Amino acid sequence: MLTSDDRPAGDAAVIDIGSNSVRLVVYRLDGRAIWTVFNEKVLAGLGREVAQTGRLAPEGVDAALNAVRRFKAVLGAARPSSISVVATAAVREASDGAEFIDRVWTSTGLRVRVLSGEEEAFFAAQGVLAGAPDAAGLVGDLGGSSLELTPIADGRPGRGVTLPLGPFALREPDGFDAARTRARVGRILDQLNGGFQAKTLYAVGGGWRTLALLQMQIAGYPLQILHQYEIAAADALEAARFIARQSRGSLERIEGVSRRRLDTIPYAALVLEGLIERLQLSHISISAYGVREGLLFEAMSPEVRALDPLIAGCETLGARTGLSDDLGPALEAWLRPLFDALPPAFGARDPTLIAAACRLADLGARLHPDHRAHLVFEQVLRAPIAGLGHAERAFLAATLFSRHTASGAMPERNTIARILAPDRLARARALGAAMRLGCDLSGRSPDLLGRSQLSIDRDTVRLTANLGWSDMLLGEQTAKRATALASQLSLGLKLGG
Repeated sequence: MLTSDDRPAGDAAVIDIGSNSVRLVVYRLDGRAIWTVFNEKVLAGLGREVAQTGRLAPEGVDAALNAVRRFKAVLGAARPSSISVVATAAVREASDGAEFIDRVWTSTGLRVRVLSGEEEAFFAAQGVLAGAPDAAGLVGDLGGSSLELTPIADGRPGRGVTLPLGPFALREPDGFDAARTRARVGRILDQLNGGFQAKTLYAVGGGWRTLALLQMQIAGYPLQILHQYEIAAADALEAARFIARQSRGSLERIEGVSRRRLDTIPYAALVLEGLIERLQLSHISISAYGVREGLLFEAMSPEVRALDPLIAGCETLGARTGLSDDLGPALEAWLRPLFDALPPAFGARDPTLIAAACRLADLGARLHPDHRAHLVFEQVLRAPIAGLGHAERAFLAATLFSRHTASGAMPERNTIARILAPDRLARARALGAAMRLGCDLSGRSPDLLGRSQLSIDRDTVRLTANLGWSDMLLGEQTAKRATALASQLSLGLKLGG
């Protein structure tokens, strides 16, 4: 690992030399929040011939070395505080893998850490947990040459295994044969010992992300965000079997399929089919986080790892454009008595979602007031924040829209209606109205906000102020905002007293 003492510790870069792709990602680390600031990949196909010849593909070696040399130049300009370079199955298994590592060092001065199969499985699972700390089930990281399977529970990975189920390992000289490949996948999976059955598979890897994009098209799903996109096992199985049946020409006509992945997608589909059938999976959850993010997560202190990534991400996002670092926590505390008295919309997740929304309360502060609500909605719905399911995304976006306007004309109504149940949408509108009330009452001042109280008394919303502060806090504008909140909750309103 190379370090530079004159840059903030929050900048980190990872070069990932995989069997199919070589990728550089530069991250900004704001405590627990992980932000991608640069991302480039080259589909080198380094491991394309390892299963047949035992050696790295010569063209892949040239492409990979060229990619790493370019990445070194990019990093010379970006100057992150840390650089990690890792290689996985192809380099690990090839007879000339050590020679390739030496060539990387000679041409770039970068030292490559070759991950063992167990390490690769561990870091892939850590990456999933970095993006979804409550994840429990089985992590499946499908690369070009191998599949790593790792159980996760209680926020920690179990012992993982590496299986020769990557597309390059399954490929045969005479081309793709679905029946033959399906049987081979089955024989390998049948060798698994117990401990790998799970309800949810957290799918990591470009092949499965491509499958998920295709399934979105088949289902007409409106929100094209892969991270924490969930697919019922039956729907995933249908999509996998559909892909496995298609000819190359048919796949080329499907929008969203990378031409560079056309040869590998049918293999990825049959591996997914085999896992669903043998491990009794009920859901597939796509993770955009994997080995690279797992390396970063493992390097964090235990105290930082214990933080919630959603709250941390929203806090950072809101702080970049807001006016007060203290407003979010103060608003959360002010709203808590009201929303604690209401039935939960997301169960135990309600407090986290309310905390996250409050950290975004000032997100639109520097946007044009005529367009603020719509711009904030769009930003929140598609923000690259971890720890956030799709229904929760829609909830936060609807909340932040309602925080800035009383308009009932919600943007992307079809998308919201598809993802968010009506009762949850109603709660989002109420939370947004409550945030708007708190921000306008206090002029976004945590100190002034703390001089008033918001609660529910039976069937009435009550808003009171400390002695001597009613005239300054409970005026006409406040009454208007409080009335809107009470109306959203279908409750009465009492100001003061």
